[in-house]
Amino acid sequence: MSSDGNKKQFWKRNAAKVPGSIQHVYGAQHPPFDPLLHANLIKAGNKPPPATPGKPKKATTFQEFESITSDAWDVGDDDDELLAMAAQNLNIEVVMETANKVIENHSKQQERQRLDDATELDQREEDTQEEAAEDEEEDEEEEEDRVEEGDVTSPEVSFASQSSPYTDSRLVKSHSEAPIGSPKDAAGERAALHRQRSLPHRPPVIPLVARMADQNTSGTPAMTEREASRLDKFKQLLAGPNTDLEELRKLSWSGIPRQVRPIAWKLLSGYLPANAERRESVLQRKRQEYFGFIQQYYDSRNDEHHQDTYRQIHIDIPRMSPESLVLQPKVTEIFERILFIWAIRHPASGYVQGINDLVTPFFVVYVFEYIEEEVENFDVSSLQEEALRNIEADSFWCMSKLLDGIQDNYTFAQPGIQRKVKALEELVSRIDESVHRHMHQYEVEYLQFAFRWMNNLLMRELPLRCTIRLWDTYQAEPEGFSHFHLYVCAAFLVRWRKEILEERDFQGLMILLQNLPTMHWGNEEVSVLLAEAYRLKFAFADAPNHYKR
Repeated sequence: MSSDGNKKQFWKRNAAKVPGSIQHVYGAQHPPFDPLLHANLIKAGNKPPPATPGKPKKATTFQEFESITSDAWDVGDDDDELLAMAAQNLNIEVVMETANKVIENHSKQQERQRLDDATELDQREEDTQEEAAEDEEEDEEEEEDRVEEGDVTSPEVSFASQSSPYTDSRLVKSHSEAPIGSPKDAAGERAALHRQRSLPHRPPVIPLVARMADQNTSGTPAMTEREASRLDKFKQLLAGPNTDLEELRKLSWSGIPRQVRPIAWKLLSGYLPANAERRESVLQRKRQEYFGFIQQYYDSRNDEHHQDTYRQIHIDIPRMSPESLVLQPKVTEIFERILFIWAIRHPASGYVQGINDLVTPFFVVYVFEYIEEEVENFDVSSLQEEALRNIEADSFWCMSKLLDGIQDNYTFAQPGIQRKVKALEELVSRIDESVHRHMHQYEVEYLQFAFRWMNNLLMRELPLRCTIRLWDTYQAEPEGFSHFHLYVCAAFLVRWRKEILEERDFQGLMILLQNLPTMHWGNEEVSVLLAEAYRLKFAFADAPNHYKR
């Protein structure tokens, strides 16, 4: 880290980069990169990396971590220097060794599966042949009995009974459309038919998108009696002239029914007043105010002072999910306007990658006010223009309310995230010392994986349906996004305790922590995670004060 004198000189030389300038755009998944703070690395861009046997040097400061993981997602004159830095930090031998290990393990698993299948198939064929032989003996005995009793059979039946002992009374059509020939072919077909009958029935595979309806975030699933009862409670509470916000928080903590989620989120975020008579006038005023900002500021997006911010927003939106939604041209335009106007009105942070993800849950929930089907398969442009304007303005204001409580996550150097990652490390050391020691044993820094957890509020780790359910509780919980999220992250990490302790090297741990298998998670898994986080919150109520920052 530079000395205090160097800091002062830095700001004198770079007046245009004083905190608050919205021109400064940096990465969402990694801390900001400042070339001046890494001059030595850039100057050494073309020098071969020194031979350093053993494990790579552990980053001991936030600035050192920056130099390793910085990624501004930008295209400009510094590309060659950044690529040179990346080449220095990339150990090809380690990468190849890891890749070969993954491929080898996968091949071994496939070979074991193939051998198991072949053994099972052979056993089933043996069983089938034994059954066929037994059936043949029984048929012969029955034929002898009929002859003794004087039973007369037709020529066709007599011919069939005298043909190959492996024939079956059922007609089985082969895959090759060839007629039944040798006894070996007939036996093979008989064995195949027997295997088909003996295999367990497999239920149809439900596409992941179809689970959205199952998780009470989109679609219209059949409601259970308990869900119908909860929906009635919400409707009764919201129908009163003055909504009891404390009671609404209690009901919402365990999840909000899809039908009332839009109005509940607006009330819980503070966007709408509790008084029902004032809500319509507040909505009209806030929506007009937002589109007043559009008229005042949006045309400046191509100005010299704002074009970098707008260009970064334009680059980031196609990287968001779900792609089927955000890649719709109408949705892209809406997101660009929301993010640009927020950046203009918040010069202390400007636009920072990661903020773009926080628009999506609000947008999806407020689209549900106007549609019944799943949002991923819906053409948003088919909505009426007034509805689109309302969704856009409401999403902007609710996202602004959220960010007001965590804005230090996105100011220069993102100090809020640094504090929370440090607090997470201390909390995990108290919750599960074995996991904590295991991470340190293999030199895994919490900042290397938990930065994204704090920056994107776990949106890159969980499916959208789970994020929406999680935010029901966050908005019901006091300081849910700024404080309770820390305990959710701790519970989320310890949830994968078994998988973490099974990994025995740095690369394996990082691959696991950056690709946790949550794709099929739903309401049940999120509810368990929240319950554990709630338990931790009270179990460690004596935690240091910085846990609550």
